[in-house]
Amino acid sequence: MINIKEDERLNKLNHSCAHLMAQAVRHLYPDAKFWVGPVINEGFYYDIDLGDKVLTDEDLPLIEKEMKKISKDGKRIVRHEISKAEALEMFKDDPYKIDLINNMDEGDTVISCYTQGDFTDLCRGPHVDTVKELKHFKLLKFSGAYWKGDANNKMLQRIYGVCFENEEDLEACLKEIEEAKERDHRKLGKDLGIFMISDLIGKGMPLYLPNGYTLWRNLQNYITDKEVSYGYKHVHTPDVGTKQLYETSGHWDHYKDNMFPAMEVDGETYVLRPMNCPHHMVIYGNDIHSYRDLPLRIAEVANDFRYEAAGACKGLERVRAMTQNDSHIFCRPDQVEEEFKSVVNLIMEVYKDFKVDVSKFEFRLSLRDKNSKTNKYYDDDEMWDKAESALRKVLTDMGLDFFEAKDEAAFYGPKLDVLVKPAVGPAVTIPTVQLDFLLPKNFELSYIDENGEKKTPVVIHRAILGSIDRFIAFLLEETKGSLPLWVAPVQVKILPVSNEYHLAYAKEVCEKLLKEGIRVELDDRDEKVGYRMREAVVKKIPIVLVLGQREVDDKKLSYRLRGSEETTTVTYDEFVEMVKKDIKERN
Repeated sequence: MINIKEDERLNKLNHSCAHLMAQAVRHLYPDAKFWVGPVINEGFYYDIDLGDKVLTDEDLPLIEKEMKKISKDGKRIVRHEISKAEALEMFKDDPYKIDLINNMDEGDTVISCYTQGDFTDLCRGPHVDTVKELKHFKLLKFSGAYWKGDANNKMLQRIYGVCFENEEDLEACLKEIEEAKERDHRKLGKDLGIFMISDLIGKGMPLYLPNGYTLWRNLQNYITDKEVSYGYKHVHTPDVGTKQLYETSGHWDHYKDNMFPAMEVDGETYVLRPMNCPHHMVIYGNDIHSYRDLPLRIAEVANDFRYEAAGACKGLERVRAMTQNDSHIFCRPDQVEEEFKSVVNLIMEVYKDFKVDVSKFEFRLSLRDKNSKTNKYYDDDEMWDKAESALRKVLTDMGLDFFEAKDEAAFYGPKLDVLVKPAVGPAVTIPTVQLDFLLPKNFELSYIDENGEKKTPVVIHRAILGSIDRFIAFLLEETKGSLPLWVAPVQVKILPVSNEYHLAYAKEVCEKLLKEGIRVELDDRDEKVGYRMREAVVKKIPIVLVLGQREVDDKKLSYRLRGSEETTTVTYDEFVEMVKKDIKERN
């Protein structure tokens, strides 16, 4: 989907359409008051105080009908410039507009507003010339939204919409929205029994159900084995650390607002860890290292905790408790390029295993902004220049087609972000590779070089799957829940046609397949086989075995593959060979 906010013409159309919607709402609900109605990447929204009126699904078509009526009238959209005093008088009965006006910059002595027929609203603009240009729109949904995003304030009602230049573009957008709904990992996660969220546990704290934990464990085992084949050493470290640990690393100064509150225990201050690098620095510092020992690749599948605003939490994509597929490579400066290449090769290999089109990957070199006033970067120009030059040289020497982005670096160093294009929506960052000269210095890490002198190693931070949680969300949406056989929680479902005559054989087959290491479930509920088959299809089971009298008599298995209406009958050995081959080849 095109980014509407960044397209000049679509931005103007959607901005104007937000006002058209507000005007229609005012016609239908004369006491309505309006907060803000900005353009967003996917269209526009408007936050509205409707008093006691609560929107329902039946209201949106009524508002759309009124919008079309106003559009046909073809009124011009006229810009006015007024003083702050005039604005306060004009909107004296609207507390939301008064708040906006009072919070404007002191330099805004002239305030702009736009009028279309009987409706006027504050706005910087720009807008289209007439409401007649606003023909191809759709109201998408509504939700609650606290005024100013503050849960202590009144709940307003937010209406979302989108507007395009022509009907074809609108239909294409609506089709993509429907596709995104079908792929929404939150819906799929519920339908397939992957995860749940409970307010009693806490927002952003996913609970993995049996199917979900099986998927989670399959991914953990896969990435751990893959890393072992690349020479990684896996460790296990605590989910907490002392405040002093994060003061040493520098995270406390730059990241504490994203941490959960500190805990006082036995005179010490502890925090839930938001990342694993400080723990791994301590592990490296536990031994004396020779230059011959490097590179040392320390890896962990580790629990991390980060404070996210409740409203920002979204399924498995934005969580407060996550599991990171993390690693830190300690190497000599002359090994950086080789290790960096190895990480990029590992990324490519992993995503090819999941049938992701790596040719569509984008590589972003994320740098600091020297002029940033936020103080979010470690203050050492020499270190930054050295790190950014080193990473830029590595990417250039590797022949990677990359682009640079200022103010996207970690606080301790530049990084390579790999942007993966999902089936629907904009590219997302999953794998990352970061170059770090700072943390090994802060922890006084060293190795003995060939001349017997102490040197400081370089650290490469890298995540391949990112967080397993976010990767599961990505995988569910990429596959529409039709997970690859090799990671599917249930690989085979067995349906005996009749429990009276076929259940004993079905149980025998189930037990044998379990011993083969195949994840299999027996559905022996007292329901018709057609009903159970339909449910297996809904649950997106890769292979369904249907065992009736012929299979019992011939000691054979009849199976149907996901997405196929064809039934194939084979011997037990042929079936096991087929399944194991597909699992091994990750088909």
